[in-house]
Amino acid sequence: MTDPSIRRVTAQAFEIPTDAPEADGTLEWDHTTLVVVEVDAGGETGLGYTYADASLVPLIERTLASVVEGRSAFDIGGAGAALWRSIRNLGRPGLVATAISAVDTALWDLKAKLLGLPVAALLGRVRDRVPIYGSGGFTCYPDDRLCRQLATWIERDGCQWVKMKIGSDVRRDPTRVKAARGAIGDRGLFVDANGALTAKQALGLAERLVQHHVAWFEEPVSSDDLDGLALMRRRAPVEMEIAAGEYGYVLDDFERLLAAPSIDVLQADVTRCGGVSGFLRVAALCEARHIDLSGHCAPALHLHVACAVARLRHLEWFHDHVRIEQMLFDGAPVARDGGIAPDLSRPGFGLVLKARDAEPFRVR
Repeated sequence: MTDPSIRRVTAQAFEIPTDAPEADGTLEWDHTTLVVVEVDAGGETGLGYTYADASLVPLIERTLASVVEGRSAFDIGGAGAALWRSIRNLGRPGLVATAISAVDTALWDLKAKLLGLPVAALLGRVRDRVPIYGSGGFTCYPDDRLCRQLATWIERDGCQWVKMKIGSDVRRDPTRVKAARGAIGDRGLFVDANGALTAKQALGLAERLVQHHVAWFEEPVSSDDLDGLALMRRRAPVEMEIAAGEYGYVLDDFERLLAAPSIDVLQADVTRCGGVSGFLRVAALCEARHIDLSGHCAPALHLHVACAVARLRHLEWFHDHVRIEQMLFDGAPVARDGGIAPDLSRPGFGLVLKARDAEPFRVR
């Protein structure tokens, strides 16, 4: 084998407009920023990415790159420990964690390519395909667009569950949820408030939504409000699970949610929680606590590690990220019969950046 020492780490940022204005319970946006990292060693290039901010590019190239360059591409554990040590004075959560996540995923892709294996095989599969739920249903959508989008995930992609945003207008949310239920029949219906509500507001809304058989209430209150989440878990209708964790950046964030206990299903995002390495650690916590884990967004990047964790419930098939990944990456998964499966004939994550297609969106 050629020298596996890491020669170079580079990053690029791309700003992709949404296909229509989007909003949830706390934010409105019209574009999504993708930061792509490439790591070279042994004649191969590992690819990873995160959804964050273009300011990550200089952080990765000026600070993180020097930490891993010269290391063996097979020493992901050592590289990860060094990366987290190197940012002690910058703060771990938030943008720094997303930057490390992108580098970590690129390292796993690189190691698998050097071994000629898909990442799922390198990690050890416990499943061949991953169930998905359709996710979007933004609060700014008129009811007809909301219902059309949810129904499409069921009819075209075979999803067993769909998720919609709530929280912008609590008075109108029950009407929107009723319309959604009419559009999807008896399939599972999830709602996500993105932390927009107080615990009392969320409890009152849960009592109104249960008649529409809402099975999952995500971030009814802020994930920082452990007492509020715990109250929701105790007091929400028994058929309505409470979920949170997408804003977990370090292992302590997930341990706090589990220890309270604050949730029925834990979420983690490989683009935020320390990459594949962090996701595996979160999965171990879930297994120890007998709690299911759900992957948050970025389905193309989650796919392989989602095949390798024991208590995985499902993976979010998020409208924005599905669109971007299919636009800009060759090898992005396509949903069939309510799930996605890795192409085991392709090494690594099986993804290749379509550089020509991505170039018009590059901002750094």
